[in-house]
Amino acid sequence: MASEERHHKGLAVAGACVVLGFAIIGLALFALPRDGSDAASPPPTQPATAVAGNTGSATTKSKAKSNAKSGERKVSAHTAAADSADALARARVAWEQAFARNDVAHVPAGWVSGYYDLYGRAQRTFGVNWLLLASIHRQETAFSTAASTYHGLNFAHCCAGPMQFNVTNGPTTTWERYRAAYRLADRPDDYPHKTERHPSVYDDYDAMMAAASLLRSSGAAAALDVSAWQAAYDYYGHDEVGVEYADQVVARAIGWSQTGFSINQGIDPKLIEAVHLAWGEPVLKQFAAADRKARKEAAAKRTRANADDDETSTTTTTETSAGSSTETSTATTPAE
Repeated sequence: MASEERHHKGLAVAGACVVLGFAIIGLALFALPRDGSDAASPPPTQPATAVAGNTGSATTKSKAKSNAKSGERKVSAHTAAADSADALARARVAWEQAFARNDVAHVPAGWVSGYYDLYGRAQRTFGVNWLLLASIHRQETAFSTAASTYHGLNFAHCCAGPMQFNVTNGPTTTWERYRAAYRLADRPDDYPHKTERHPSVYDDYDAMMAAASLLRSSGAAAALDVSAWQAAYDYYGHDEVGVEYADQVVARAIGWSQTGFSINQGIDPKLIEAVHLAWGEPVLKQFAAADRKARKEAAAKRTRANADDDETSTTTTTETSAGSSTETSTATTPAE
């Protein structure tokens, strides 16, 4: 979920990268079958080995009390926002670390070959490029080899199974929306980790079919194009880490389409950069624009709140001063 801060290059270099990126992506697209034929199916053979008051006048005390309350509200809001931001930052780091571990985990080729039939059935049923599905499988659980793949929940206590479906975002979870997808094709007689009951988020076939259905509903098809990127982005979620996730997933799939299904080979950084420039960076720019707008609106809100507090303090001061004058006048008037 690469660092969230991306170093901006000069216009000339960026322009060159964009051209290179589209050229690479173009090659990947043209390398794909156009008719949904068996040429896109998984290979049948084994792949290669990847705040204090003070004393004073009534006016001073009243104003101090008013300002203190205002200050408490501001500090409380600021603290809550800071805590929320810290929690989000920690979650993003945790996701990035998990994906990084899955990316470098060495997986035996014979283990991965057990999933070829599942990839192929999912592709034929939903029209989703099997390399996109396989790339997400690698990204999420290193081809079902991550420690918690077949039991419990992940480190974030939200997702489960080979394809890491969210099973806690109810009342209707993501898994519940797509778990019946397995009924749309014949279940293989034999495949990795077949469960006794279906559907099961821990069953490789059930999970693979559900993932392909989810990707299809997000627009993915045979081509590894912007629709595939958007589907991968939707699969993770809409934030900066989601952009990075989609960049990596699609870049890996494109790399496989060009050089073969090399399961233990890292993603080509040039492909990641090309995919990011084409599809990821525009989304990050939208985030930046939305953030600037939110900051501007928050600043305007604080300005209005400060103005309201000042007006309240002025009114309180005026009323207190008037009351003091009346009391003094009454005390010094001679009795008749």
